[in-house]
Amino acid sequence: MDASKTRSSFYRRLYVAWLIDSGTATRVPALIAATGMPRRTAQDTLTALAELDIDCVFEQAAGERNNTGHYVIRDWGAIDRRWVVANLARIRAVLGYPCPPPAATEAP
Repeated sequence: MDASKTRSSFYRRLYVAWLIDSGTATRVPALIAATGMPRRTAQDTLTALAELDIDCVFEQAAGERNNTGHYVIRDWGAIDRRWVVANLARIRAVLGYPCPPPAATEAP
């Protein structure tokens, strides 16, 4: 399905936010595995969530160093998470992303 750069960028941000919020992919390597996007694109997408007023933060693991932890969505801002969930198949189709693996398979 062809989509404009604006739509694909918007959908990519929504999908990454959903992957994090659902617990499916809360670290950059897991986002890469779930989407196939390059590392830099994943990192840029995480940063760009703030442009949509999606509050995404990295939570450092207690007692750990060197950025050991995971991302958390604290607030979806003006985005309706229910719409994202209801339209996941369409979002994946537009982006050409496969269905992600279950959240339980993400390694620490």
